[in-house]
Amino acid sequence: MNKLVIGGAAVLEGSINISGAKNSALPILLATVLSSEKITLRNVPILKDTTTVLELLNKLGADITISEDSSLEIDASKIKSVRADYDLVKTMRASILVLGPLLAKYGSAYVSLPGGCAIGSRPVDLHLFGMEKLGADITLNEGYVDASVSGRLTGGNVNLDVVSVGATENIMMAATLAEGTTVIDGAATEPEVSDLANFLVAMGAKISGIGSSRLVVEGVKSLHGCDYSVIPDRIEAGTYLIAAAMTRGKVTVKNVNPGHLDIVLDMLSDVGAAINCTSDTITLDMQGRRPLAKSISTGPYPYFPTDLQAQWVALSTVSSGSCLIEENIFENRFMHVHEMKRMGADIRLQGNSVEVFGRESLSGAKVMATDLRASASLVLAALVANGETTIDRIYHIDRGYTYLEEKFMSLGAVIKRI
Repeated sequence: MNKLVIGGAAVLEGSINISGAKNSALPILLATVLSSEKITLRNVPILKDTTTVLELLNKLGADITISEDSSLEIDASKIKSVRADYDLVKTMRASILVLGPLLAKYGSAYVSLPGGCAIGSRPVDLHLFGMEKLGADITLNEGYVDASVSGRLTGGNVNLDVVSVGATENIMMAATLAEGTTVIDGAATEPEVSDLANFLVAMGAKISGIGSSRLVVEGVKSLHGCDYSVIPDRIEAGTYLIAAAMTRGKVTVKNVNPGHLDIVLDMLSDVGAAINCTSDTITLDMQGRRPLAKSISTGPYPYFPTDLQAQWVALSTVSSGSCLIEENIFENRFMHVHEMKRMGADIRLQGNSVEVFGRESLSGAKVMATDLRASASLVLAALVANGETTIDRIYHIDRGYTYLEEKFMSLGAVIKRI
């Protein structure tokens, strides 16, 4: 099993390019099932999860071509199967997002209940609720969602009483080919949801209210091909910016939308970072200063993203002062805390929050990654630790970060995979 070995006490300096957003790419790839023509996708990140989705699409019957410029051409117009087997989807939560497209386009879907990171229950109830509101018959059969509809789905009013990115995306995709108009109230407003909506519009869907909590989808009979580029990954960008802050360095991230990171940039400014933005770059400069402690509370967009909570905990372990970090999205997302304590961090777990008392430095240790973002947070902690850190079970990292070692090495980190 692969491990990362990281030499600590790094000061990160330089610039890197940010990859396409994983959380946009996965639903967009699955949405190609809705099209009756070939789709060209650009800026798709090379990750374990995107590879898994492409394998799933291929098994369903889609033709996939990777061009010389790394763009993807996907022709899903002749899908032969509506079955998404457990063997393919067991490691990836986003696989449930194939349910809406298959149901809308082909009238049936047989999709395994998915797996993914162990950071909470994350039930699919809202996804199924939305499909039923659009007229689908849903049953659970030996770990599979068995969904069908006679004829086309029909538009309806769907009120999501809990903000859910995945449910919003699944219902929106299904509604594009439904007969009539669908209104989704309580929709998630994350940039990745808007990116999927814009992709669907590029295919001929009629969606209004993009970026708001009320989406209105007017169903059409078919969707056509398009050429579309995935937005930059704000979570990857945030990870490198937080790493720069905690190592007291200066880093520029390129190919990024600063507007997607407003709250994160505000918090980084509060810890003492000098921030300079252009239309597609962010430069963070700590000017050699130790970061100040800053409390945060996660929430749905535009609040502080849960996918950067673990990285913020890492920052806080070496900040000046103490802070409280509240997790309001997932009930089991502090598993990195115990591993950071092995590195000398002073963290006290209190239900859905942790109190962190910053120390001048951490110590290298052997630690184990438990999920995707926890993996990234341990890398960040290792960068500031005295001595060498070995991180086990790093396959989690490959689900969400493209060329992580190479990017960190280009910024001056000592890091290698063994």
